[in-house]
Amino acid sequence: MSTELKQVNKLKKTSRRNENLNDTKYIERLIKISRVTKVTKGGKKLSFRAVVVIGDENGQVGVGVGKAEDVVNAFKKAKTDGRKNLIRVPITKSLSIPHGVMGDQGACKIIM
Repeated sequence: MSTELKQVNKLKKTSRRNENLNDTKYIERLIKISRVTKVTKGGKKLSFRAVVVIGDENGQVGVGVGKAEDVVNAFKKAKTDGRKNLIRVPITKSLSIPHGVMGDQGACKIIM
């Protein structure tokens, strides 16, 4: 009886792990890290602010901002904030964003 329970528990654990592996892979790009100082009564407090763009290169994009006392934690916070703020962007077959284009050449106006 106990061996059957162990096998059932093992199947449950592996199924959870497989769900996490099937999660879509996001690519993070660090846009900016800035050093922020706050003047307080006791002196200056130094912290870092990170701006990160995260996406799956298939139409989902999110921007995150994080602030912490060191760069690594600011980056982690920005990454989790970006995952919370994912939006869907329409993409054409040629992997570009559909939008209107207007051009001027001499006396001509080109509207696409």
